[in-house]
Amino acid sequence: MSERPGRWLSSGRTLLIGGATVLVLGLAAGASPALVRTASAVTPPPGRAPAAAPTGSGSRSGLASVPVAPPLDAAAVPVVAPLRHRYEADVIVVAQRSLPSGSMAAVRRLPGVAAATSLDAARIQVNGTYVAMIGVNPSSFRSFAARPTASSDRLWQNVAAGGVAVSYDMGKQDRLPLGGNVHVAGRASADLPVGGFATVGISGIDAVVSHRTATSLGIPAGNAILISAPKADPTSVVRQVKRFVPRRTTVQALVYRVTVIRGYGAVTASGIAGGPSVGNALSSAQLAAVINAAMSRRGLPYVWGAAGPASFDCSGLVQWSFARAGIAMPRVAADQARTGPLISFSQARPGDLLFWRTDPTAPNYISHVAIYLGNGEMIQAPEPGQQVEIVPVEFGAGFAGVVRVHTQVAASVTG
Repeated sequence: MSERPGRWLSSGRTLLIGGATVLVLGLAAGASPALVRTASAVTPPPGRAPAAAPTGSGSRSGLASVPVAPPLDAAAVPVVAPLRHRYEADVIVVAQRSLPSGSMAAVRRLPGVAAATSLDAARIQVNGTYVAMIGVNPSSFRSFAARPTASSDRLWQNVAAGGVAVSYDMGKQDRLPLGGNVHVAGRASADLPVGGFATVGISGIDAVVSHRTATSLGIPAGNAILISAPKADPTSVVRQVKRFVPRRTTVQALVYRVTVIRGYGAVTASGIAGGPSVGNALSSAQLAAVINAAMSRRGLPYVWGAAGPASFDCSGLVQWSFARAGIAMPRVAADQARTGPLISFSQARPGDLLFWRTDPTAPNYISHVAIYLGNGEMIQAPEPGQQVEIVPVEFGAGFAGVVRVHTQVAASVTG
């Protein structure tokens, strides 16, 4: 393949690496994680176009793609600052306890940091399913979200009023009641109204509440920071941030670079899991194990948030099938898109992963994955009410591309 420039998607900055084909997968607000094709463009063969994603009701901003409940407090609608800027989420910091009081100030002074916002973060149950929830200041955090989500005034007013915003996939596929209550259980429990279905664009985060609501649920206050540093190397920012936070704090870049080395079939990834990693594509035996495992689940039901062995969502099927071959894979499709280089569909072989963007609230966010079987067919866990199935590969506006999984890169993303 010929050399082409890679891009940090979150900022439009360019990067050239000699003697290599560069792929950058960005995980950032409104454009994350996204796929960039660096190989020659390939027109996919005709296939069934994917069904259009439902749009739901509009927000006050007029973006019909964000389903939002009526004002949760019609008598006293909270004041939320208007959206004035948008920032890319480049690095996330998460500690088990509240971060020291000086951490935020130190982070904001780092070279290249354009903005940072404090979060409360924990895994917490929503209607019995564990999800990653963050507590935020709606006025400041909205600037870090995907554009449609960021622009919805009513959504953030509902969060400020004590509601919970859940990701679009969680809301639709888990059939949560927009405007109705869900049971949320952390160190404390509460029934919270669902203020909207909107994906923030940060991998794995499926629920957002206000700082006040997070505190009432027992989520540690200020134990996380989201950082935008569009002109800095994220790996360098990670190194510097670690100087100002407790030892066991997770500091992870949300954008990274994958370099495919010509003639070796190896992949070098930097900016993830705290440092570089090198890996190779799966062996024929591993690929066979992945496919056989996925095929053995055919006919089992789709359940949002399920990862087997008796029910699955799309990324749960991928994670479970790869685990049968001894390959560690991250849990969500957005992170599974970061487990190796993007390839042309003409190069696809059985066991490669196919990705789609189907989320109207975060249009560039990877939200669906399937396993390629060869001969134009794939196996997938499609949506509620359906079963794991083999179908022709679908192409259309939402098709994002094909990724060839590399073992150690997958392990790094998973870690």
